[in-house]
Amino acid sequence: MDETRLDDGHGEQRTGFAAVLQELLWAEVKRREGIAEGEPPHGVDGLGPGSPAARRLHLRHLEVAAECGEVAQRVMGEAAVRAGRAGASFPEMGEAACITRQSARQRWPQAVGTRWYLHTLTGRRHPHGVEQSMLRSRDKAVSTGWAAVRKGEAGTGGTVAAVVCDSERRVVWSCLFDPVQYDAVATELPGDLASVPEGGDDHARWVSRWGLFVDTELERRTARS
Repeated sequence: MDETRLDDGHGEQRTGFAAVLQELLWAEVKRREGIAEGEPPHGVDGLGPGSPAARRLHLRHLEVAAECGEVAQRVMGEAAVRAGRAGASFPEMGEAACITRQSARQRWPQAVGTRWYLHTLTGRRHPHGVEQSMLRSRDKAVSTGWAAVRKGEAGTGGTVAAVVCDSERRVVWSCLFDPVQYDAVATELPGDLASVPEGGDDHARWVSRWGLFVDTELERRTARS
Protein backbone atom coordinates (compact mmCIF):
# COMPACT_ATOMS: atom_id res chain seq x y z
CA MET A 1 0.00 0.00 0.00
CA ASP A 2 1.14 3.54 -0.74
CA GLU A 3 1.67 5.00 2.73
CA THR A 4 1.20 8.54 1.44
CA ARG A 5 -2.45 7.72 0.78
CA LEU A 6 -3.03 7.29 4.51
CA ASP A 7 -2.73 11.06 5.00
CA ASP A 8 -4.69 12.30 2.01
CA GLY A 9 -7.44 14.09 3.92
CA HIS A 10 -9.89 11.19 3.83
CA GLY A 11 -9.02 9.58 7.16
CA GLU A 12 -12.36 10.48 8.72
CA GLN A 13 -14.23 8.96 5.80
CA ARG A 14 -12.23 5.74 6.08
CA THR A 15 -12.89 5.57 9.81
CA GLY A 16 -16.61 5.93 9.22
CA PHE A 17 -16.57 3.33 6.49
CA ALA A 18 -14.67 0.89 8.73
CA ALA A 19 -17.26 1.38 11.49
CA VAL A 20 -20.15 0.65 9.12
CA LEU A 21 -18.37 -2.43 7.81
CA GLN A 22 -17.68 -3.64 11.34
CA GLU A 23 -21.37 -3.35 12.15
CA LEU A 24 -22.29 -5.40 9.09
CA LEU A 25 -19.78 -8.08 9.99
CA TRP A 26 -21.00 -8.28 13.55
CA ALA A 27 -24.61 -8.52 12.40
CA GLU A 28 -23.63 -11.51 10.27
CA VAL A 29 -21.82 -13.10 13.23
CA LYS A 30 -24.97 -12.83 15.34
CA ARG A 31 -27.12 -14.18 12.51
CA ARG A 32 -24.95 -17.27 12.19
CA GLU A 33 -24.98 -17.77 15.94
CA GLY A 34 -28.76 -17.42 16.14
CA ILE A 35 -28.63 -14.25 18.24
CA ALA A 36 -31.47 -11.84 17.59
CA GLU A 37 -30.54 -8.44 16.16
CA GLY A 38 -31.46 -6.44 19.25
CA GLU A 39 -29.92 -8.85 21.78
CA PRO A 40 -26.45 -8.45 23.34
CA PRO A 41 -23.61 -8.58 22.73
CA HIS A 42 -23.98 -5.48 20.55
CA GLY A 43 -20.38 -5.46 19.35
CA VAL A 44 -17.01 -7.17 19.55
CA ASP A 45 -16.03 -5.08 22.58
CA GLY A 46 -19.07 -6.21 24.50
CA LEU A 47 -17.73 -9.73 25.05
CA GLY A 48 -16.14 -10.70 28.34
CA PRO A 49 -12.60 -11.99 27.82
CA GLY A 50 -11.80 -15.58 28.60
CA SER A 51 -15.28 -17.08 28.40
CA PRO A 52 -16.13 -19.99 26.08
CA ALA A 53 -18.88 -17.85 24.53
CA ALA A 54 -16.41 -15.07 23.76
CA ARG A 55 -14.00 -17.54 22.19
CA ARG A 56 -16.74 -18.97 19.96
CA LEU A 57 -17.98 -15.53 18.85
CA HIS A 58 -14.49 -14.17 18.20
CA LEU A 59 -13.70 -17.18 16.06
CA ARG A 60 -16.97 -16.70 14.21
CA HIS A 61 -16.05 -13.04 13.75
CA LEU A 62 -12.70 -14.10 12.29
CA GLU A 63 -14.49 -16.49 9.95
CA VAL A 64 -16.82 -13.77 8.69
CA ALA A 65 -13.96 -11.25 8.35
CA ALA A 66 -11.97 -13.75 6.26
CA GLU A 67 -14.96 -14.26 3.98
CA CYS A 68 -15.34 -10.50 3.75
CA GLY A 69 -11.75 -10.29 2.52
CA GLU A 70 -12.46 -12.86 -0.17
CA VAL A 71 -15.60 -11.02 -1.23
CA ALA A 72 -13.71 -7.71 -1.24
CA GLN A 73 -11.07 -9.16 -3.55
CA ARG A 74 -13.77 -10.39 -5.93
CA VAL A 75 -15.56 -7.06 -5.83
CA MET A 76 -12.28 -5.25 -6.48
CA GLY A 77 -11.65 -7.46 -9.50
CA GLU A 78 -15.12 -6.79 -10.86
CA ALA A 79 -14.71 -3.06 -10.26
CA ALA A 80 -11.33 -3.10 -12.01
CA VAL A 81 -12.81 -4.82 -15.06
CA ARG A 82 -15.65 -2.30 -15.23
CA ALA A 83 -13.19 0.56 -14.83
CA GLY A 84 -11.08 -0.92 -17.62
CA ARG A 85 -14.08 -1.13 -19.90
CA ALA A 86 -14.74 2.53 -19.16
CA GLY A 87 -11.23 3.42 -20.28
CA ALA A 88 -9.25 3.40 -17.03
CA SER A 89 -5.57 2.51 -17.19
CA PHE A 90 -3.46 0.38 -14.83
CA PRO A 91 -1.83 3.49 -13.28
CA GLU A 92 -5.29 4.86 -12.47
CA MET A 93 -6.41 1.53 -11.00
CA GLY A 94 -3.26 1.33 -8.92
CA GLU A 95 -3.83 4.80 -7.53
CA ALA A 96 -7.46 3.99 -6.71
CA ALA A 97 -6.49 0.76 -4.92
CA CYS A 98 -3.41 2.22 -3.17
CA ILE A 99 -1.05 -0.09 -5.04
CA THR A 100 1.51 0.38 -7.80
CA ARG A 101 0.75 0.22 -11.49
CA GLN A 102 2.72 -3.02 -11.73
CA SER A 103 0.73 -4.57 -8.89
CA ALA A 104 -2.53 -3.55 -10.54
CA ARG A 105 -1.42 -5.16 -13.80
CA GLN A 106 -0.44 -8.36 -11.99
CA ARG A 107 -3.63 -8.50 -9.92
CA TRP A 108 -6.10 -7.75 -12.73
CA PRO A 109 -4.31 -8.61 -15.99
CA GLN A 110 -7.57 -8.83 -17.94
CA ALA A 111 -9.00 -5.57 -16.64
CA VAL A 112 -7.49 -3.42 -19.34
CA GLY A 113 -8.66 -4.92 -22.58
CA THR A 114 -7.81 -4.21 -26.16
CA ARG A 115 -8.40 -0.48 -26.41
CA TRP A 116 -6.63 1.76 -28.85
CA TYR A 117 -7.04 5.51 -29.02
CA LEU A 118 -6.92 7.28 -32.38
CA HIS A 119 -6.05 10.98 -32.34
CA THR A 120 -6.42 12.97 -35.54
CA LEU A 121 -5.12 16.46 -36.28
CA THR A 122 -7.29 18.50 -38.62
CA GLY A 123 -6.78 21.73 -40.54
CA ARG A 124 -3.85 22.65 -42.76
CA ARG A 125 -2.80 25.63 -40.65
CA HIS A 126 -2.74 26.61 -37.00
CA PRO A 127 -4.78 26.38 -34.95
CA HIS A 128 -5.29 22.71 -35.72
CA GLY A 129 -8.33 20.85 -34.49
CA VAL A 130 -8.01 17.49 -32.78
CA GLU A 131 -10.38 14.56 -32.41
CA GLN A 132 -10.16 11.32 -30.43
CA SER A 133 -11.91 7.98 -30.82
CA MET A 134 -11.53 4.62 -29.10
CA LEU A 135 -11.37 1.33 -31.02
CA ARG A 136 -11.06 -2.28 -29.86
CA SER A 137 -8.53 -3.32 -32.51
CA ARG A 138 -5.06 -1.90 -33.14
CA ASP A 139 -5.31 -2.73 -36.83
CA LYS A 140 -8.69 -1.01 -37.02
CA ALA A 141 -7.36 2.08 -35.29
CA VAL A 142 -4.38 2.26 -37.65
CA SER A 143 -6.43 1.65 -40.80
CA THR A 144 -8.94 4.29 -39.69
CA GLY A 145 -6.08 6.73 -39.18
CA TRP A 146 -4.63 5.98 -42.61
CA ALA A 147 -8.02 6.50 -44.23
CA ALA A 148 -8.68 9.75 -42.38
CA VAL A 149 -5.37 11.29 -43.41
CA ARG A 150 -5.58 10.13 -47.03
CA LYS A 151 -9.14 11.34 -47.40
CA GLY A 152 -9.06 14.43 -45.26
CA GLU A 153 -6.08 16.29 -46.75
CA ALA A 154 -7.92 16.63 -50.06
CA GLY A 155 -10.26 19.13 -48.32
CA THR A 156 -9.23 22.47 -46.87
CA GLY A 157 -9.99 21.49 -43.29
CA GLY A 158 -9.05 17.85 -43.68
CA THR A 159 -7.02 15.56 -41.44
CA VAL A 160 -3.28 16.15 -41.72
CA ALA A 161 -1.95 13.67 -39.15
CA ALA A 162 -3.00 10.75 -36.96
CA VAL A 163 -1.64 8.99 -33.89
CA VAL A 164 -2.64 5.69 -32.28
CA CYS A 165 -1.82 4.96 -28.63
CA ASP A 166 -2.50 1.95 -26.43
CA SER A 167 -4.53 1.76 -23.23
CA GLU A 168 -1.61 3.22 -21.26
CA ARG A 169 -1.42 6.14 -23.68
CA ARG A 170 1.85 5.06 -25.30
CA VAL A 171 2.08 5.94 -29.00
CA VAL A 172 2.35 2.83 -31.17
CA TRP A 173 1.85 4.39 -34.63
CA SER A 174 1.66 7.78 -36.28
CA CYS A 175 1.36 9.22 -39.76
CA LEU A 176 0.93 12.52 -41.58
CA PHE A 177 0.00 13.70 -45.06
CA ASP A 178 3.06 14.17 -47.23
CA PRO A 179 2.33 16.98 -49.70
CA VAL A 180 5.08 15.78 -52.01
CA GLN A 181 3.93 12.18 -52.28
CA TYR A 182 0.35 13.38 -51.82
CA ASP A 183 -0.32 10.43 -49.58
CA ALA A 184 -0.23 9.43 -45.94
CA VAL A 185 3.20 8.35 -44.72
CA ALA A 186 4.28 6.82 -41.41
CA THR A 187 6.31 9.02 -39.09
CA GLU A 188 8.32 8.56 -35.92
CA LEU A 189 7.46 11.01 -33.17
CA PRO A 190 10.14 12.57 -30.95
CA GLY A 191 10.48 11.40 -27.37
CA ASP A 192 8.40 14.19 -25.84
CA LEU A 193 5.41 13.02 -27.91
CA ALA A 194 5.78 9.30 -27.17
CA SER A 195 3.01 9.33 -24.53
CA VAL A 196 -0.36 11.05 -24.86
CA PRO A 197 -1.70 12.60 -21.63
CA GLU A 198 -5.31 11.68 -21.03
CA GLY A 199 -6.69 15.17 -20.60
CA GLY A 200 -6.41 18.59 -19.06
CA ASP A 201 -3.59 21.06 -19.59
CA ASP A 202 -1.01 18.30 -20.16
CA HIS A 203 -3.05 16.95 -23.06
CA ALA A 204 -3.52 20.44 -24.51
CA ARG A 205 0.25 21.01 -24.37
CA TRP A 206 0.85 17.65 -26.03
CA VAL A 207 -1.55 18.55 -28.86
CA SER A 208 0.21 21.88 -29.33
CA ARG A 209 3.63 20.19 -29.55
CA TRP A 210 2.22 17.59 -31.92
CA GLY A 211 0.81 20.33 -34.17
CA LEU A 212 4.16 22.14 -34.23
CA PHE A 213 5.94 18.89 -35.06
CA VAL A 214 3.55 18.18 -37.94
CA ASP A 215 3.88 21.75 -39.31
CA THR A 216 7.66 21.59 -39.14
CA GLU A 217 7.74 18.17 -40.77
CA LEU A 218 5.44 19.27 -43.60
CA GLU A 219 7.61 22.35 -44.25
CA ARG A 220 10.73 20.22 -44.25
CA ARG A 221 9.29 17.74 -46.73
CA THR A 222 8.03 20.52 -48.99
CA ALA A 223 11.37 22.34 -48.98
CA ARG A 224 13.26 19.12 -49.66
CA SER A 225 11.22 18.53 -52.82
